[in-house]
Amino acid sequence: MRLESDEAIAKLLLQVKRIGLVGASAKPERPSHRVMQFLLEESYEVLPINPGLSGQTLLGQMVYASLADLPTKVDMADIFRDAASLPEITQDVVAAGIPAIWTQLGVVHSEAELTASAAGLQVVIDRCPAIEIPRLRKAGLLPAGPLRS
Repeated sequence: MRLESDEAIAKLLLQVKRIGLVGASAKPERPSHRVMQFLLEESYEVLPINPGLSGQTLLGQMVYASLADLPTKVDMADIFRDAASLPEITQDVVAAGIPAIWTQLGVVHSEAELTASAAGLQVVIDRCPAIEIPRLRKAGLLPAGPLRS
């Protein structure tokens, strides 16, 4: 189900504790790196996914090659990959039993969205949590301070 209302997105952000960040980058100038840092500062547990960095650490977190390689369940997959990769990644999210998928700005694929919705996932499309969290805080829908304690 696609979440579009501020209230629904805020509720998801409050429920999520552990995030699989697909397309994590070691380059500080990349959006995935900055958003991962932001999510860590919000006290989320972030498990970065990048096959080229697998086995290394990124921002103090062990990097995994794929969603299937994660040692624990995650509550949401945050996708930093191109839209053409989204159908395959969505299948991986469904196979891993992850209940929510969040695609970053510009990452839109209608087939992948239909697959995710048909599988019963909560879906947030074409948004960034580093933008949404402060915006929803300002709107009074999220508490001040880190979302996870």
